[in-house]
Amino acid sequence: MANERKTEALVRDKLRALGYNQPDNGITVEEQKSEIAKVKTLLSKASKNAKGNAGYPEFIISNRKDTAFLIVFECKPDVKKHESPARDKPIEYAVDGALHYAKHLAKHYTVLAVAVSGATASSMKVSNFLVPAGGTEAKELVNESGVPVTDIITYDDYYRLASFDPDVAKKRHSDLLAFSKELHELIWTKAKISEEDKPLLVSGTLIALMNAPFMKTFGALPAEDVQEAWLGAIKKELDKADIPQAKKDTMLQPYSTIAVHPNLGKPDSKTAKEYPDGVFKEIISRICDNVWPYINVYHDFDVVGQFYGEFLKYTAGDKKALGIVLTPRHVAELFSLIANVGPESKVLDICAGTGGFLISAMQHMLKKAVTEDERTDIKRNRLIGIENNPKMFALAASNMILRGDGKANLHQASCFDDAVISSIKQMKPNVGMLNPPYAQSKSDAELHELYFVKQMLDCLEPGAMGITIVPMSCAIAPNPVRDELLKHHTLDAVMSMPQELFYPVGTVTCIMVWIAGKPHAKSAKKTWFGYWRDDGFVKTKHRGRIDQNDVWPAIRDRWVEMYRNREVHAGESVMQAVTAADEWCAEAYMETDYGKLTQAEFEKVVRNYAIYRLLGNQDIVQAEGDTDEAGE
Repeated sequence: MANERKTEALVRDKLRALGYNQPDNGITVEEQKSEIAKVKTLLSKASKNAKGNAGYPEFIISNRKDTAFLIVFECKPDVKKHESPARDKPIEYAVDGALHYAKHLAKHYTVLAVAVSGATASSMKVSNFLVPAGGTEAKELVNESGVPVTDIITYDDYYRLASFDPDVAKKRHSDLLAFSKELHELIWTKAKISEEDKPLLVSGTLIALMNAPFMKTFGALPAEDVQEAWLGAIKKELDKADIPQAKKDTMLQPYSTIAVHPNLGKPDSKTAKEYPDGVFKEIISRICDNVWPYINVYHDFDVVGQFYGEFLKYTAGDKKALGIVLTPRHVAELFSLIANVGPESKVLDICAGTGGFLISAMQHMLKKAVTEDERTDIKRNRLIGIENNPKMFALAASNMILRGDGKANLHQASCFDDAVISSIKQMKPNVGMLNPPYAQSKSDAELHELYFVKQMLDCLEPGAMGITIVPMSCAIAPNPVRDELLKHHTLDAVMSMPQELFYPVGTVTCIMVWIAGKPHAKSAKKTWFGYWRDDGFVKTKHRGRIDQNDVWPAIRDRWVEMYRNREVHAGESVMQAVTAADEWCAEAYMETDYGKLTQAEFEKVVRNYAIYRLLGNQDIVQAEGDTDEAGE
């Protein structure tokens, strides 16, 4: 036991040298005990001799930036006692003991188990294992190149490597989606916040948590002071932004409404018993524990957009009534790959929404950047957005802030404002991305989606690529703006997208790729049409459309390769010269590949057609087709 103390001292010194004990870093190092209630409970019967008593590893390390992640250390003085063949002797061996405690804790936490043996620095042997929350299998911790980690490393390095483990990432993503429903219920039933204010409450809280003093003190504040402190923290974080004061004020205004919401202040008689410190503090605490970690880990994860999408799924009534159709994240990613964005790109979105396209583009551009100057230039000068709705603008700006910048060139204005458009043209954007507002009726002639497309293309440099996702009606229904578009721009490609891409909203869409400033007729170029109806996503009862079988990356890469090489395959793609009077979709020109037709598909079409002829009701056919929805 005395020699074991030497090993513990070596670990203690190493942790100090790596900064684990620095003040105000959020890290807590506990030795052979824990003050965390959940940890105490999980280890209450974790004795290594299997007698049902409490047991504790030598060190337990936690961090308030992610309370669901722990590091535990088990020490042995003799390197011969590092690991048993079956890892089933936790009393005698370091690896066995570390995994013993990790598996107890993994019922609630993702655990990094560190086994250390040796009584001197030169003889010390270290093994690192990862046990994802809810799992029982231990995986050896490896770096980005797949090489096992055989030393004690910094907390941030441990956290980074653990967080990007596929099993951990999948579990966390699943947990986040589950939490979004839980949070929605809390906000709706206890706080009575409107649908459009819910995502602002989430994004505002995430910004407020960026303010270290607020994160440290909000838990001790009286319920009636939390809203004022919350708004003050947001204001302090916005004040750090290198943007005009008028823009800061515009961003802050939607949050000011929430800061005076009566149901978020001092608890009333109905909520006082359940939440004596107020429901707002409860909301902030849950977001801090369940969502905040994503800001530091998944830098390409559109947290606010994802949450907004989840909130829409739980909204009662007609989803279209909320006035927006959010772009699925994998489609935003697809746009960046089609445009092949890089450090030299300057990306424009004139209907930015929550900023999904700009965030996706920023991440792809940053991956290709080599120098820090390039990264700074991307964030400061190469992302341009317009959003007319003040609340959506606040969401987009906050989303960019949470990603580390990029909000400097966001404008809260109409995309048809001449002054704003003039200033944007001076920035010479060379890539356009757009999901325009979808017209609610045929009478919305002036708000037709293709007018937004034309406005975006007119802002781009000649030869620049503009990509948009629009209702399929834009590709097949006559409209004067189609002539205007082809008069000034080239229709490079159109891809028919999955029919339920925007599920539960039923709009059928296509992606159009345009070359700005080059008249279609003069380009003498055929348009490439892709039949991209199957993205591999499946509908589930509780999570919407998801890539349940992990097939999207392969499908995505195949689609992008086909477009770039302008490949033509029966049943998949075709080249066709078109005018404004023609249909702009693959279905109109593509040869059917009857070799892929199955008996089940044939019977389904015949059955649907028979029902249609019998009842004369297309809605019945659609409803019957939906019975194949995947369950979960």
